[in-house]
Amino acid sequence: MLALFENPRLRGGVHAEEHKAETSGVPIALDMPLPKKLYIPVQQHVGKPAEPLVKVGEKVLKGQLLAYSQGTISAPVHAPSSGEIADVMDFPAPHPSALPIRTIIIETDGLDQWQPLKAPDDPFALPAEEICALVGAAGVVGLGGAVFPSAVKLDLGRKNKIHTLLINAGECEPYLTCDDRLMQERAGEIVTGIRLMLRGMNAPEATVGIEDNKPEAFIAMREACAEFANINVVQVPTRYPMGWDRQMLRYLTGREIPADGRATDIGVVIHNVATAHAVYRAVCLNQPLITRVVTVSGSAVAKPQNVEVLIGTLMSEVLDFCAVDKSQVARLIMGGPMMGDALPISEVPVVKACNGILALSEQDIEIPEVKPCIRCSTCVTACPVGLLPLEMASRIRANQLDSAVDLGLKDCINCGSCSYVCPSNIPLVHYFKFASGELYKRQQMEHKSEQTKRLMDDRNQRMERIRLEQEEEARRVMEARAARTREQELAKQKAQQAQQAQQSISKADTAEEVR
Repeated sequence: MLALFENPRLRGGVHAEEHKAETSGVPIALDMPLPKKLYIPVQQHVGKPAEPLVKVGEKVLKGQLLAYSQGTISAPVHAPSSGEIADVMDFPAPHPSALPIRTIIIETDGLDQWQPLKAPDDPFALPAEEICALVGAAGVVGLGGAVFPSAVKLDLGRKNKIHTLLINAGECEPYLTCDDRLMQERAGEIVTGIRLMLRGMNAPEATVGIEDNKPEAFIAMREACAEFANINVVQVPTRYPMGWDRQMLRYLTGREIPADGRATDIGVVIHNVATAHAVYRAVCLNQPLITRVVTVSGSAVAKPQNVEVLIGTLMSEVLDFCAVDKSQVARLIMGGPMMGDALPISEVPVVKACNGILALSEQDIEIPEVKPCIRCSTCVTACPVGLLPLEMASRIRANQLDSAVDLGLKDCINCGSCSYVCPSNIPLVHYFKFASGELYKRQQMEHKSEQTKRLMDDRNQRMERIRLEQEEEARRVMEARAARTREQELAKQKAQQAQQAQQSISKADTAEEVR
């Protein structure tokens, strides 16, 4: 742990087994067969889901808009290939629950025909607002895992007077090398994307942070940036979780993001290196985000490699392409082994957030025996956030969630560093994920209770208003009835008086005649 104290900018973290050599030297595979069907979820980003605008039976071309974004925090989705809309239905999501999500299903026609594309003659002559609009229309989101709509961050950057664009190329998770290969093979396109992002935010300079276990990618990026003095390429230590945006920012700038703030509060915007490549395609080629590079690895994979996959391809088909021995698969993970999601089935689609598919065997996931804590504080040293993992876990075991929150539970990023270094093999991060889920449920219940109370209050107010209106209406009816009664009585009196007067006149006339 000596390195921790030699560099005050590097807090916590672990040296996890990398398992990157199997794929980092293999070129990105571009020859994966076109799937017969593509399954495109309308929710592949942070924010509101996109709203489908296609109908069953409709013919679509590659790159055509399938569902439009709703509101500011949303992103559209596009057709990854040409074909016919077979259905719009609920389909299992790439999530540990595999719960169904609204999905557009395309039956491909084998032609892979693009819709007409009109690329700008000079992308750097476009105004900043138009660059952001093109990025938004292309459905580009953060490809490092956050999947936040990129156009929103570019707009925020322009409005907040950003001085530095930080490109996160840490890729610290074991096994994953998709960003590494992207930088090795497409550095020029990535740099063009970075320059366009700078223009879209009106920011003066950019810094690219690459872990020092990626020398080929570092050299490729340095060469691609050689003629651009405002783009710096910097090596950072290989230490998980260096890919965490706050850790990367702290190391490269020496500054901290406020606890409840954003990087923009200190004049920085952070984007993933793969996002920069997607921006290049969106602006220079007018191509939407319909593919992504995915690392396929694990001891059950016969041909571990990075594959450029169409969004909506079933993971089972990607695994078949990489010759996975299904009988050896003990756990399937989307993402990395530290922060990825274990999937119950492989018949789920590749989405924009999927940067890796790991097929692990029993030997990879051997679960050691959990032993009592020896109070060594190794978990405290490893925590990149500076929390007290053991104390939080103790509170959670005692069902003292509020106390765990006071110790910083909500600041935990679930990186798993504490669990990784624990000599007693205590699954600390499992406690934190459980507690976070319980807190979410509690918030949902409180929100539901508040909603119910508000609805009851609204109902009571409505019933009281109706009662008052009914009473007022009854009062008006009674007053009208009383008025009618008085009028009838008055009319009756007048009639009687008239009748009496007539009788008096008749008597007088009779008396006169007798005389």
